[in-house]
Amino acid sequence: MANTYHQVYVQFVFAVKYREAIIEKSWRPTLLSVIGNLINETGCKTIIVNGIDDHVHCFLGLKPSISSSDLMKTVKAKSSKYINDHHLTKRRFEWQEGFGVFSYGHSQIDRVYKYITNQEEHHKHQTFIEEYLDFLEKFEVPFDELYIFQALI
Repeated sequence: MANTYHQVYVQFVFAVKYREAIIEKSWRPTLLSVIGNLINETGCKTIIVNGIDDHVHCFLGLKPSISSSDLMKTVKAKSSKYINDHHLTKRRFEWQEGFGVFSYGHSQIDRVYKYITNQEEHHKHQTFIEEYLDFLEKFEVPFDELYIFQALI
């Protein structure tokens, strides 16, 4: 878009279906790179993508002509296809329905970057669901616990 200037920083958080811990360390860097490339292909700018065995954080500059929902639909569909096409899991891989998206100002980039970089260390002290609920409360997002990333029963 001509004469459209923007500076929109967002963090997306999404989980493996049923929050299963199946993203293995051996292929996680490849998956995170694939996700970063998929984000960039939409015209958004990846700042960092990181995660652990059951969820992923994506911090990026959002292009104003791309909706959060369309971006996540593309990223989740194509990354799960990549995992399945390369037989990285024993059974069909799927992401959990839904995602969280949280906005930040320019002055917060370094802090968010460091937080996402340290996911493994962070999750030695806090579960994913605790982290996610903290985000929702910190950002004052109303939610129904019935619909917070379903666990495998």
